[in-house]
Amino acid sequence: MKIHEYQAKAILAQYKVPVPRGEVVASAAEAKAAAENIGGSVVVKAQIHAGGRGKGGGVKVAKDAAEAEVIAGKILGMTLITHQTGPEGRVVRKVLVEETLPIERELYLGIVLDRAQAKPVFMASSEGGMDIEEVAAKTPERILKEAIEPGLGLTAFQARKLAFGIGIPPASVNAAVAAMMALARAYEAVDASLAEINPFILTKDAKVYALDAKIGLDDNALYRHKELIELRDLNEEDPLEVEASKFGLNYIKLDGNVGCMVNGAGLAMGTMDIIQYAGGKPANFLDVGGGASAEQVKNAFRILLSDKNVKAVLINVFGGILRCDTLASGVVAAARDLNIGIPIVVRMEGTNVEQGRKILTESGFNFTVAADMRDAAEKVVALAV
Repeated sequence: MKIHEYQAKAILAQYKVPVPRGEVVASAAEAKAAAENIGGSVVVKAQIHAGGRGKGGGVKVAKDAAEAEVIAGKILGMTLITHQTGPEGRVVRKVLVEETLPIERELYLGIVLDRAQAKPVFMASSEGGMDIEEVAAKTPERILKEAIEPGLGLTAFQARKLAFGIGIPPASVNAAVAAMMALARAYEAVDASLAEINPFILTKDAKVYALDAKIGLDDNALYRHKELIELRDLNEEDPLEVEASKFGLNYIKLDGNVGCMVNGAGLAMGTMDIIQYAGGKPANFLDVGGGASAEQVKNAFRILLSDKNVKAVLINVFGGILRCDTLASGVVAAARDLNIGIPIVVRMEGTNVEQGRKILTESGFNFTVAADMRDAAEKVVALAV
């Protein structure tokens, strides 16, 4: 689950990571009041779930409260387009009004899970304020890494090694070490999948701050953090993905024209791969799960067909807990109720497969039943024109 910058900073502040003074507001008048409370010049930052906001015009410096009001009025309500939003952009509903700081240097700090090591890895770089992916691709030697031992956390020795490694001057090392260790504690405490500070700044008076922050939360651990569920902003998520989550369906929208409905994430990945191999492009990832009911299958179909880009559908199911006859019944019910007018290719194997195929062939609908995955992929790609 993604959260906004201001929410990430509030979490980091709880664990003693230094963050600038700021207030999140939803109107120009509130922005003026916030700037007056902070005093002096401020920066007005659009709050959307995407990076590159500054380049898109979503981050502006105001010299005083009056200018902050004008800038906030222009940013709020705008459709902000960045390299991460796609051409459709995101509507800005809130802005963060924050104090400006005397920046001396911009650095990078981040923590992600390294699946190869089965440990979180703390990364630090002297190349802050840039796309870390670009730094990793062009100058990987500038990203220093320290594996975090589960149960032990980031040690002071590791943090000092990273701090000196990225060129933090002696006067700021202790503060940087404390901030790094606090970031690691926050990452572990909220079950984050990502915790990133970019840029992590040194000021002219030798202080350190998280000038920007990004935290991704592991959905599978949210049952342990009821308070964090409230941070979810449905306005920032794809409407179809939000709708799917209401029915316990795993749906991710993609940019192709072949709709995919499968049971199991591994089969979903294999299905998308074989569609690509057959020359097509998947329009979505839709996993109905191992124990889906006929009603869930029907809702999955409704959501899948709500994507106007879908020109044909491939249903690829291995019947286990979700029996093939249950799937077939749900598919027929969906076709009857939703007036499906696009081609549907079905490949099924497993429990009650013959009953499932019989339900499809006797339904009166023009379903194409495939012999195997390759046959299914080739048929659906040919029909998606």
